[in-house]
Amino acid sequence: MFTKILIANRGEIALRVIRACKEMNIRTVAIYSTIDKDSLHVSLADEAICVGGPSPKDSYLNIENIISATVATGAEAIHPGFGFLSENAKFARICKECNITFIGPTAEMIENMGDKAKARELMIRAKVPIVPGSAGVLDDVKNAKILAQKIGYPVMLKASAGGGGRGMRIVFKEDDLENAFLSASKEALIAFGDDSMYMEKYIQNPRHIEFQILGDKYGNIIHLGERDCSMQRRHQKVIEEAPSPFISKQMRSNMGKIAIKAASTVNYENAGTVEFIVDKDNNYYFIEMNTRIQVEHPVTELITGYDLIKEQIKIASGEKLGIAQKDVDISGVAIECRINAENPNKNFKPSPGKITGLNFPGGRGVRVDSCMYSGYVIPPTYDSMIAKIITTGKNRKEALDVMKRALSETVIEGIDNNIEFQLDLIHTDEFEKGNFDTTFIEKNLTTILRRG
Repeated sequence: MFTKILIANRGEIALRVIRACKEMNIRTVAIYSTIDKDSLHVSLADEAICVGGPSPKDSYLNIENIISATVATGAEAIHPGFGFLSENAKFARICKECNITFIGPTAEMIENMGDKAKARELMIRAKVPIVPGSAGVLDDVKNAKILAQKIGYPVMLKASAGGGGRGMRIVFKEDDLENAFLSASKEALIAFGDDSMYMEKYIQNPRHIEFQILGDKYGNIIHLGERDCSMQRRHQKVIEEAPSPFISKQMRSNMGKIAIKAASTVNYENAGTVEFIVDKDNNYYFIEMNTRIQVEHPVTELITGYDLIKEQIKIASGEKLGIAQKDVDISGVAIECRINAENPNKNFKPSPGKITGLNFPGGRGVRVDSCMYSGYVIPPTYDSMIAKIITTGKNRKEALDVMKRALSETVIEGIDNNIEFQLDLIHTDEFEKGNFDTTFIEKNLTTILRRG
C-alpha cells in the first residue's frame, strides 16, 4: 500500500480523497493554485505545494509542475479526482514513465474509452447495444448529411473528445446541419484541442442511466448498481439518485451485465462509469464510458456501503478486488443535489465571492461534501459547484423527505446559489413520482422558477 498520495485536484473532491487516505493511514499532498491558498484541502492535507497561478492551465492542468511536486514530496501515487487531468491519457502515461502510480485506468484504456467515436467502434465489435449513428469519426459535413438522411432526423452531433455538453448539437432538419457541424467542431477544438465529430440518432425524451464499475488488474470486473442522472440542464447533471426509480430488478440485471461487458472490452481497471440512455420503450443504448470517479459517486456509496475512493486506491496499489458481484447488496435510496454558486433567475449566472454566513444541514440520513467555510472566497476561475448534499432513506419517499428538510436547513450567505431552485425541482409532481427525463428542466424552467 502507498505511504503518500498527491491529489491533483481541488475543492470537495480533493477533501474527499484526503479523508479516505487519512482513514487508510496514508499521508497526503495537496496541490493548489495561488488563488486557492486558503482552501480547505490545503489546510487538511499533510503537506501542500503551490503549482501555479489561478488559471487551470497554469496549475491544475500543468503536468510538468504536478509531476515535479510529486517527485519533490516523495509521493508514490497521484489521485486525479474528476475533471482537470482525470481523463488525460498523456498525464497517465507520463506518470507511468516517471514510476508514479496513476490512480485510475491505464493511458490506453483512457484513449479507447475517452475518445467517444473510438468507444462506439469498440462497442459495435463487442455487440454492446449503441445508439444508431456513425461507426466512427465523421470525415466532413457531406458525410454527416448522408448519414443523417440514412438514420433520420433529429440527430445529435458530438465531439469525439467531448464532455460536459461541449461540442454537442441537436439538429432537427438538414438545413441546420452544416452550421451545427461547424460550430460544434470549432467549440470542441477550443475546449479539447480536437475538432473530430461523430453522430448519433437523437433519442427524444430519454432517461440517463449510468452503472458504477470497479475492475482490478486481474480481470475481475463488477458493477455496483445504477444511478439515475436524468435531471439535467444543458447536458449538465443537477440531481442524481440511486437506484433509478423506474428500473426493474430484471432490467437492472440485464443492463449491469451489458455494463460489465462494455468494461471488459478494454480490460478495464479501477473505477469507471458506463453510461446509457433509455428510450420511452425501455430500450437502452451505450453512449460513453467515463474513466474516472464521478461527481455523484456518494449516492452509490450510500446504497452499497462501499467507499469508492478507498477501492480506487486499493486497486491501484495492486490489490485484488475484494468484492464479488454476489456480494453487492443495494439497500435503500440515496439522492444528491448539486449546490452551485449561481443565480437561476439570471440565466444561472455564476456568483463567485465571499461566504459571509454558512449553515450546513445535519441529522439522520444527511451527508454533505463541500470545501466551503464561513469567510471562504469562492474564486471565479473554476466550476461553480460548491457543495453536494446527499440524503438517504429506506425508500425513495424517505430519502426525498430528508432532502427537503436538509435543503431547507442550508444557509449560504454572501453569494447567489441554487438551493431554492433545487427545492422547487424536488417539489414538482414529476420529480416526486420519478416521472421525468433529461428534457424536464428545459421544458419546465419558467414554471419551476415561478414556483420560487
